[in-house]
Amino acid sequence: MHAETGFRESAAQALGDPQIRANFRRAMDGLMAKRAAQFPDPADLQALRSLGTAIRARSLLKLPELLEQLEASCLRNGIQVHWARTCEEGNELILGLLRARGATRLVKGKSMVSEEMGLNHFLEEHGVEALESDLGEYIIQLDQETPSHIIMPAIHKNKTQIARQFSQKIKDAKYTEDVDELTALARKVLRRKFLEADAGLSGVNFAVADTGTLCLVENEGNGRMSTHVPALHIAVMGLEKVVETLEDVAPLYALLTRSATGQAVSTYLNLVRGPRGPGELDGPREVHLVILDNGRSRIYADPQLRATLRCIRCGACMNHCPVYTRVGGHAYQAVYPGPIGKILTPQMEGVGVRHELLHGSSLCGACSEVCPVEIPIPEIIVRLRREATHRDPGSSVEGRGTGRTATEDLAWRVWAAVLSRPGAYRFAAWCATRFRNLIPGGLPLLKAWTLARGKPVPARRSLQERVREEGIPHG
Repeated sequence: MHAETGFRESAAQALGDPQIRANFRRAMDGLMAKRAAQFPDPADLQALRSLGTAIRARSLLKLPELLEQLEASCLRNGIQVHWARTCEEGNELILGLLRARGATRLVKGKSMVSEEMGLNHFLEEHGVEALESDLGEYIIQLDQETPSHIIMPAIHKNKTQIARQFSQKIKDAKYTEDVDELTALARKVLRRKFLEADAGLSGVNFAVADTGTLCLVENEGNGRMSTHVPALHIAVMGLEKVVETLEDVAPLYALLTRSATGQAVSTYLNLVRGPRGPGELDGPREVHLVILDNGRSRIYADPQLRATLRCIRCGACMNHCPVYTRVGGHAYQAVYPGPIGKILTPQMEGVGVRHELLHGSSLCGACSEVCPVEIPIPEIIVRLRREATHRDPGSSVEGRGTGRTATEDLAWRVWAAVLSRPGAYRFAAWCATRFRNLIPGGLPLLKAWTLARGKPVPARRSLQERVREEGIPHG
């Protein structure tokens, strides 16, 4: 997804919508309270975070060899592995798998990587029906929207809006605001689609290198249906999702579920080891794993920015972010919104074209305070802000230096020239103090400041003038 308008404009539009603000405020307050209840002991929480951070850091340190080990383990288990450098390559790979088996109906479990790839739209353009089976994803798919949260994609809607949507978009559906009845309506549609589907697709929360196990965390059972009912199962994952052993999964799972939805455990933890074996009554007959790069190897190349890839996609940073909780996910116009999106999206798409996201942050540190794997998001934001306007030698950041403008360059050159010449500085100070009330707030150099603050007004006398008037000796 690429931005159609600037973040500032879309955020202002969201702030002007009281329904969006109310929906997010209510949802975020609930999620923060549930998370806090799951971590009553700060010392225990910090110990678990330190362990999770160490596991993810170790996995990334050994990433190249773990990916090779994962491929070998998957092949032993009967899982075919495919590598995609770009989203376009990934889409073509999946389309090729479907076409080779005559599949025209795909049912999907929740997958942010497939959102990243724009897979649904791509497949529909090529005659394949791609149906989201996660309830939140199904809701937004009916309205042709994108997720506004990586865990709860329809969190921007309330039950009244969903009830109206179902009554309009689902055949023979009656209007109801009863949550159980709404869920039953969706289940009725989806159950039929599971049975009719030619193929199923899922994401991967953790991929275990030494056993070739694909771990999928979910609450609704749709993930298990997507992976086990159709004859063909395709799993997609970013290359950073690999861990070394099954023992690494347990601490990360505990952090993920508690941080994401305030649950001690999720309803389902699916462990996919391969296709249906001899004598087994269910499961897919073919399993394929597509591993996507899409700029991740470039991020991995930088020792500081590599911490971005520790993310386990829990969404806790979004739930606690004072910016996200007020403007919602769609304001970011990105697959990954909120604090993690502010550092991931610019690195994937280029810091020059998405530099506005880097400035949509108060740098308050709430995100890093709750991150279960301790990603230093504020520090990375500051680093990327510099990368957007500088071309440092040796940097691997996409689009570095392209966020710099000729106007900004001219302003800083003038500023440096004035400050380095005493006569010019005194003249500029004299002009500023004498014409202090005539400086227009709409000047290009002041506009960004005055959009949210009062116009700066210089003092009536400069400091040097006051020192001379008081007769204070100075050098």
